[in-house]
Amino acid sequence: MLMSALQTNFGQTPSQTVGPYFAYGLTAAQYGYDFDQPFDARVALDGAKGERIRLEGRVIDGDGTPIFDAMVEICQPDGTGHYPVSVEDARERGFRGFGRVGTGTDPRHRFIFDTVKPGANAPGEAPFIGAIVTMRGLLLHAFTRIYFEDEASANAKDDVLNAVPADRRDTLIARRSVEGGQVTYRFDIHMQGPKETVFFDV
Repeated sequence: MLMSALQTNFGQTPSQTVGPYFAYGLTAAQYGYDFDQPFDARVALDGAKGERIRLEGRVIDGDGTPIFDAMVEICQPDGTGHYPVSVEDARERGFRGFGRVGTGTDPRHRFIFDTVKPGANAPGEAPFIGAIVTMRGLLLHAFTRIYFEDEASANAKDDVLNAVPADRRDTLIARRSVEGGQVTYRFDIHMQGPKETVFFDV
């Protein structure tokens, strides 16, 4: 009887699937939990160098449906191409360099970051934002890059972007729009399907 009870299948444990746990643990304040989170959607603070932009998009599944419980993290330099090297450096520059947001609180299931357009971090490199996606069903997070459509000349010389097949580079390009003085770059992340975003083995 005891052996039978021990062999009972209780299903997957939190260590085997992402589940909803990342929202509670990493974006707690956004989801209304009563404890703080160290990073959120505000990447650029007062004094950050660079053009103020909003980065927004959705994480979309293979059926074309926006995913409501994904989490997106971004990492980028400021407008001069500088990454913060310490907490003190981030405070002095007014630029955190890292953001984290879930897709479950926006009515359209978007991720939205308030930041600055990054500068190139190295010679010959196009400006880009690194992005990480975590969501249900993924055992490991997925890595991608966000380039900018108005940086065509720099994009054409970027080694990483040019290593991507030409017919798929478009999945890494954010589209610019300006409305009421707000500069927005839109970038949807397609997890599967004919428009699947290019992900990198990091």
